[in-house]
Amino acid sequence: MDLIKKLTGKNPTEYEAVAKSLVDNSDEDLFAKLVKQDDFLFDFIKDNVAKRIQSACNKDNYLHLLDFLEYYSPSYDTMIARVLYSFSGDELIADMKEFFLNGSDARKAYAVKYFTFVSPERLTEIVPLVRVTAESDFEPLSMNSIELLSILKDEDSKHKALEKLKSDDEFTQFDGVKFLVNYQAKDALGDILSVMKKSSLAENIAAEIPYLLSFEELFEKDAESALLVLCNILNAIPEILPVTAVSNFDLYTVFEKLLDKSLTSSIAVALRLAKDKFEELCSNDEYLFDCDKNTKDDVVAINQLLKKVNVGKLESFFYDELFDGSDFVFFALDYVNEVEELETLLDSENQTLVLKVLTLLKEKGALSQAHKDSALEVVSCQDIRNIIEVL
Repeated sequence: MDLIKKLTGKNPTEYEAVAKSLVDNSDEDLFAKLVKQDDFLFDFIKDNVAKRIQSACNKDNYLHLLDFLEYYSPSYDTMIARVLYSFSGDELIADMKEFFLNGSDARKAYAVKYFTFVSPERLTEIVPLVRVTAESDFEPLSMNSIELLSILKDEDSKHKALEKLKSDDEFTQFDGVKFLVNYQAKDALGDILSVMKKSSLAENIAAEIPYLLSFEELFEKDAESALLVLCNILNAIPEILPVTAVSNFDLYTVFEKLLDKSLTSSIAVALRLAKDKFEELCSNDEYLFDCDKNTKDDVVAINQLLKKVNVGKLESFFYDELFDGSDFVFFALDYVNEVEELETLLDSENQTLVLKVLTLLKEKGALSQAHKDSALEVVSCQDIRNIIEVL
């Protein structure tokens, strides 16, 4: 029987023997095969494997884990770092610093994870280099470096990330968002939300925010912003975000609580968007085919929960979001049928909004040359003008 199947299986006799052999014999080939399976194994299975390998380690064989450092996996890096530090204390610091300075990206990523267990005063001289690796193109090295900078409370790197949010380049802004989220800079939430509200990468940014604060915390701080994050996340599934985000962000609890609240226009928009999204996810087996049982169960349960939503009752609330400064206007527009209501937004200062209104008018067979002429009077962006011309 394949050793990977034994190691990931349910038979204790088999997986304990394979885990012990893996560590005792420094079986690099088996560990490399295990790492290659990362994308094909469910998270709970990888968590079990990490625990099994950790249980197989002892004071006589733990150094054999060093032979695995060329094969990076985010599923096992914390376990390996914890085992190495728990048995060696500070004895391996010099070796890990050598890996960090001169090793491959994989070894550097493992070394930085190891440093997260080390007393900050032992790492002072490498902080400038960690700031550099925090911008590495090798994402595991970058993420581990940011985590370490957060533990070390490095204000210089945090300030640099906050400055990125002020950039005119949206990808630079997004880099700043990802840094601050991994840094766990909760005090930067307001700045991140401000960027999200104006960015064409709003869905990507929203997908980062629940890793900074849970939805429960978000709703306690700012319910309207939490709803906006929720709407963007719903739009991001499954094209930008995997369906597993439904479980990762505990969206069942979110909707359960929303249904107990008095309706507002923003809640109405979020519920309408969610109802459509989960009906779509449940209508096509392809969306759930690769999901674990927990995710599938959550999606089905949310779909059943949202069947309680009275769509007709929601409709009257959408019109309250049809104004230029609404954060929810783009979402609400999809559920507005009256041409007259759409026409009121053709003089919007938001040129992207004007384009969406024209697109919706065309879909309804109601677009006229007068609509296009009116829009062209307020639209200055040449790219948008070109699209309007050919609508």
